[in-house]
Amino acid sequence: QVHLVESGGGLVHHGGSLRLSCAASGFTFSSSFMSWVRQAPGKGLEWVSDISEDGRITRYRESVKGRFTISRDIAKNTLYLQMNSLKPEDPAVYYCARGNDRGQGTQVTVSS
Repeated sequence: QVHLVESGGGLVHHGGSLRLSCAASGFTFSSSFMSWVRQAPGKGLEWVSDISEDGRITRYRESVKGRFTISRDIAKNTLYLQMNSLKPEDPAVYYCARGNDRGQGTQVTVSS
């Protein structure tokens, strides 16, 4: 059974940083393509970034390029999202995902 647990969200000032983590279990993390998605209040789910199984290939939505970095630690079965220079348009519940499976999410709030 796929189990994903996100953490690391919180309140940060405009321009600040947060590092999200996602602890994965119940599947072979090292051979799984992983993603981060987010959902802002009143909006649909939005893809943010993804990473290949070996971590060599990463992709980002245009609005977060150069600010967010996705990575994975195979030994710890953990996915990360380093978020720098946070902007007012970034607040949302952030989820890590494996296919259609997602965790419970972690809230990111940015104050101006």
